[in-house]
Amino acid sequence: MPDLPGPQGLYDPRFEHDACGVAFVVDVKGRSSHRMVELALTSLCNLDHRGATNAEANVGDGAGILIQVPDGFLRAVVDFTLPDAGRYAVGCAFLPRADDERAAAIAAIEKIAQSEGLSVLGWREVPVDNSMIGEQAREVEPVMRQLFLAGADEALTGLDLERRAFVVRKRVERELAANDECIYFPSLSSRTLVYKGMLTSLQVQDYFPDLRDERVESALALVHSRFSTNTFPSWPLAHPYRFVAHNGEINTVQGNQNWMRAREALLASDVIPGDLERIFPICTPGASDTARFDEALELLHLGGRSLPHAVLMMIPEAWENHESMPEWKRAFYQYHSSLMEPWDGPASIAFTDGTVIGAVLDRNGLRPSRYWVTEDGLVVMASEVGVLGIKASEIVQKGRLEPGKMFLIDTAQGRIVGDEEIKRSLADEHPYAEWLHAGLVHLDDLPQRDFLIPVEASVVQQQRVFGYTSEELKILLTPMAKNGYEALGSMGTDTPIAVLSQRPRLLFDYFTQLFAQVTNPPLDAIREELVTSVSATLGPEGNLLVPTAASCRQLVLPQPVISNDDLAKILYINDDNDMAGFKSYAVDGLYPVAQGGAGLKQALTEVCLKVSAAINDGAKIIVLSD
Repeated sequence: MPDLPGPQGLYDPRFEHDACGVAFVVDVKGRSSHRMVELALTSLCNLDHRGATNAEANVGDGAGILIQVPDGFLRAVVDFTLPDAGRYAVGCAFLPRADDERAAAIAAIEKIAQSEGLSVLGWREVPVDNSMIGEQAREVEPVMRQLFLAGADEALTGLDLERRAFVVRKRVERELAANDECIYFPSLSSRTLVYKGMLTSLQVQDYFPDLRDERVESALALVHSRFSTNTFPSWPLAHPYRFVAHNGEINTVQGNQNWMRAREALLASDVIPGDLERIFPICTPGASDTARFDEALELLHLGGRSLPHAVLMMIPEAWENHESMPEWKRAFYQYHSSLMEPWDGPASIAFTDGTVIGAVLDRNGLRPSRYWVTEDGLVVMASEVGVLGIKASEIVQKGRLEPGKMFLIDTAQGRIVGDEEIKRSLADEHPYAEWLHAGLVHLDDLPQRDFLIPVEASVVQQQRVFGYTSEELKILLTPMAKNGYEALGSMGTDTPIAVLSQRPRLLFDYFTQLFAQVTNPPLDAIREELVTSVSATLGPEGNLLVPTAASCRQLVLPQPVISNDDLAKILYINDDNDMAGFKSYAVDGLYPVAQGGAGLKQALTEVCLKVSAAINDGAKIIVLSD
């Protein structure tokens, strides 16, 4: 890298590496051209230092580009008739290399498409040049074919066609790809088309000759250079995905996926055709954090929300401790926090549906993203400045993404839409403040209750039962009780982790928080109080795809750790006539220790049965009692 300074002191340019690189270019007025594709590929090449390579320098972690469907080009290269633009969906499929397996996969895909009311217009072999990719990438290289689908009578268009293609793709993933990882659709859409692979940034334009064809035109393009931190490189895990490209990590991804899985039982939609059960699970187990984010975003968008709305639900700005935030915006965020939790982590996410394109930064703002606007209507946004050599005299506006803020270009309207305008229009869609006032109940507002605590057991006996050690009492608990802050000590510990220990351990010792395997700065919850959220809600959720006033009928806890007195309020919430709609049920969590693991297993089974019966009987809050 000749532009870097030479070795000096502790600095050595050999160690100059960054996280993933993401960029997009767009003509604000929506004018399609091949120039836009060229600019995007140039940006991608200039982000090469942000991607990673194998020990083989010509094996990359992944790179790709998303563009609008190039209708004119596709008409010229296929040997079958295409309906009008917007009345057919196209997507590149990764297929098995063996001829018989590929033929079986194609037949199965066509059968699924036909069962969903779509006709297969034809397949096109995607020309590739793999002469420059390394042996390890070539060994797992899929065969690529583009699939073209349309409504049976070619009447399907817009989001109706998108949703039908979405169901086809999800069914292929669930029914075929589960047994054969070689089957994968980077995209299947009437609006956008993705070219990507286990490539370096410099290889993309050479690997796909389509991208060098002057007839491939687009008004926008999204590119990504991958540095895989949490998953191994592979062809499917390259970005962009169907809607996003991402620089950063979603640290909460496991919890987010678990909650999405739990909500599937309540999902129902009038706009996505048929029984949704056939597209579950929404989030693919084992996929990367970005892949699962994209899948959840896709559901929220195709389920009826605009793309900016769905993005703001998943990556809200910090609102709880933002004292100057207007009430209309606070109500919007607070209402949606009762529908789903944020997908949190240091993230810069660029997104597009083929008409709007934009980007959003996480609440902490831990990933850089900057944009330029030129006098001829070009907007370029990237992980860093300089991905395109634009003359300073042509630039009319410069800016950076701010934490929690959205940058959006609408090519249909031909303008940049401001963050405040986006959020105000979304907040005005429903009377969120009224719904919250009528639905939310705060723990402090509940009447005081008496909590009966058995006093016959000694403190020492209880400490022994719950596994407290003398070291924890002296070094951790005593300083906290005396001084009111967390004790300081060595980070090292020579004790085995709980699951390998020969001694009894506290229950929570067996569960530690999972973080992405990257070096993010630690969060200081005191100094960064503005972006720190510790509140939680209790109570049933509704259908995520159909928001109503009843969706926020929940109990708000100011923090997850509560006192016995607060627990008593929840336990006896049934006694308050004003708490209609809430009903708590306590389940005994004790089991005979003498029976060992068998006794614990039986007790857990009984707890599940009791809880299910209580829910069927109308319980809204379950309390596990000791």
